[in-house]
Amino acid sequence: MADSARIELETVQLTVERGATTTRIDAYLAEQIPELSRSRIARLLEEGRVRLNGRVPKKSDRPEVGDLIEVEIPPPEPMRLEPEAIPLEIIYEDADLAVIEKPAGLVVHPAPGHRSGTLVHALLHHLDDLSGIGGILRPGIVHRLDRETSGLMIVAKDDIAHRRLARALKRREVERGYLVAAWGHLREDELEVDAPIGRSPRDRQRMAVVEGGRSARTRFRRLERWRGADLIRAELVTGRTHQIRVHLASIGHPVVGDELYGRRAERGVSGPDRLWARDLARRVTRQFLHAAHLGFRHPKSGEWLTFESQLPPDLSAATEWARRTS
Repeated sequence: MADSARIELETVQLTVERGATTTRIDAYLAEQIPELSRSRIARLLEEGRVRLNGRVPKKSDRPEVGDLIEVEIPPPEPMRLEPEAIPLEIIYEDADLAVIEKPAGLVVHPAPGHRSGTLVHALLHHLDDLSGIGGILRPGIVHRLDRETSGLMIVAKDDIAHRRLARALKRREVERGYLVAAWGHLREDELEVDAPIGRSPRDRQRMAVVEGGRSARTRFRRLERWRGADLIRAELVTGRTHQIRVHLASIGHPVVGDELYGRRAERGVSGPDRLWARDLARRVTRQFLHAAHLGFRHPKSGEWLTFESQLPPDLSAATEWARRTS
C-alpha cells in the first residue's frame, strides 16, 4: 500500500449549487466526493471534520444553495488486513492501477459476515501497492460488483490515481458494459431506462425504482433472442446499487438467476416455452450478469484503455445451450 505518511491532510471546499436544497449533507458529500465511501463520510461528520458555514452539522442537515461546506480529509489509516492467497486473474497492471477479473461468489470488501476471503484480501496478496482512499476495509476499490456478478474491475494502486478514477466515474467518463440474460423479450431491440433508484420502502435490503431516488440511467441492446429470454448488452450511464437488476425488474424482465429481484421469474414464461425456461433456470445457478467491457482514460498518462472479458464457463455453457434450443 502507498505510504500514508507522505499524504498531507487535505481540505475540500464546496459551494452548494442549485438542485441540492433537499439533499442531506451526507448524501450530498457522497455525490460530490465519490472517492470517499458513505461510511467514511459518516465518520468524518461524527469526528467534526465537516463544517457547514463554519459550524459542525448533523448528517441529516440539508444544505441550501450558496452554503459553504469544508471537509477535512485525514490521511488513510494504516492497513490492518491480512493478505490471502485467493486465485485472481489480473488482466492489466502498471504502477498506478490494475484491471482484474472478479469471479462470481467473491465479496468485494470486508463487511459483517465477510471478515475474510474477500477480493480485498486477494488484492493484498497479488498486488504490492493499493491506494488508501477507500479506508481500511476498501483499499484500492474504485467501484464494486455484486457478489454474484463476475467480470472486470478497476483497482487503484495509489491515491492520486484513485481520486482521478473516482471523479471520472462521477463525470460518466468510464465506459462499463455488461452481458446479461433477462426473462421474456424486450419490446424493442434497443431501449433506455431512466428511472430513479433508492431503498425499497417495503424491504430495506432491496433497491427499487422510487420517487425521489437517485437519478439512474441504463441503456439496453438485445444481442440474441432466445425462446423465453434475451441476451442483452447493458451499458451503465450512472452507477447505482443493483442498477441493471432493478431497472430490468422494473420493466418486467428480471435477470435470469437473480434470487433477489427475480426469484422464480421463469414461472412467468408460459405456453410452449415454459419447460424451456425452467430448464434454463436450472442451468443458471447465479445471476446471469457479467461485466464484459471497461473503457477509460489512464489517470496519469491520459491514454484511452479498453478491456473486454468473455463470459465465464458457467454462463457460457448456459448461453450455448440456449442458442441450440432456441
